[in-house]
Amino acid sequence: MRAADHIYIHIPFCHRVCPYCAFYKHTPGATNMRGFAEAIVKEARLRLPEGAAPSTLYFGGGTPSMLSPTHLQLLVDGLRSHLDLTRLKEWSFEANPATFTRAKVRQWRALGITRVSLGAQSFSSPILRTLGREHSPADIAESVHMLREEGGMRVNIDLMFSLPGLTQLSWRRTLEQAITLQPEHISTYSLTIEAGTPFAASATPQKTEDEEVLSYTFAHELLTAAGYRHYEISNFAINDDNRSLHNLSCWRGEPYVGLGPGACGTLENTRYMNAPDTKGYIDALSRGHLPAGTQEDITPEIRRTERIALGLRTDEGIPTNLLRQNDREDLLRHLVKEGLATVDSEEGLLCLTPAGLLLADEIAQQLI
Repeated sequence: MRAADHIYIHIPFCHRVCPYCAFYKHTPGATNMRGFAEAIVKEARLRLPEGAAPSTLYFGGGTPSMLSPTHLQLLVDGLRSHLDLTRLKEWSFEANPATFTRAKVRQWRALGITRVSLGAQSFSSPILRTLGREHSPADIAESVHMLREEGGMRVNIDLMFSLPGLTQLSWRRTLEQAITLQPEHISTYSLTIEAGTPFAASATPQKTEDEEVLSYTFAHELLTAAGYRHYEISNFAINDDNRSLHNLSCWRGEPYVGLGPGACGTLENTRYMNAPDTKGYIDALSRGHLPAGTQEDITPEIRRTERIALGLRTDEGIPTNLLRQNDREDLLRHLVKEGLATVDSEEGLLCLTPAGLLLADEIAQQLI
């Protein structure tokens, strides 16, 4: 085992399953919630050395805010019995509006959670109904106020575009309402209809590429004008201190440990993924075994490919020495000439321009 600076914990429970979501999740049903919390702690003990001191901790899902105060306390107390959480620079916690109370927020603050990411998705009531969300636009505002007044936490608001029925006017109003709440961070994601989701089964139509580009460009213009730094394709922060440190570590290709059913992690030259099976996960760890899952070797070429693909998404860019020597100069010259990238020769960094970010995947394929 080795220490990791970053830990992700997957909480797969939702009140109801949204029709667009492809992450591993399910309603709690008859799940032994105490057994689940204890299983996470047992996996942490098997994957991490005692006393490991991570710098970021991220509770994702699913809906972590669904955890009862009792089960969340049990989980965190168990983690603290094995890990040193006093050196955390950031502790993120995903939450859905209308799934928590002021009492819960006070507990989160007492535990040490510093950042809450709200799955708002839209400020349009009809769009929220289409997405299967249970909250209203007013619930989003109330949730932000609770986090401010009771927790003093940094807030991220997740928003989605390219949605069925979403007009450019409605998208503008959603962005403006989000800005009015003054969150430290805003994430904007284009809907991708994934196989196996209800949206895919119902043949929900996707927006055209032109419509998607228009929505993306509008978000960039409106949010940067409001003072947000567009530091990654989908992410905007008021200043450097409010960027997601955990997500930045992933985009930089840093190792991390994933805990929970369906979670994955990368350590040294290995990537693993726990089977998306909550009952099997609990059963295996109750017997003292790591859960079933898959594992793959991360070769130097895989690492290079991922570093290019993920790094290009950020405004930090990538080191030019990641590119193959025989075509490096021609590629860089072409990208700069077309206004798709800038190159800092002194620092040896390639960064995409806003126009280049629209073609990030295609450019990555050229560079790989």
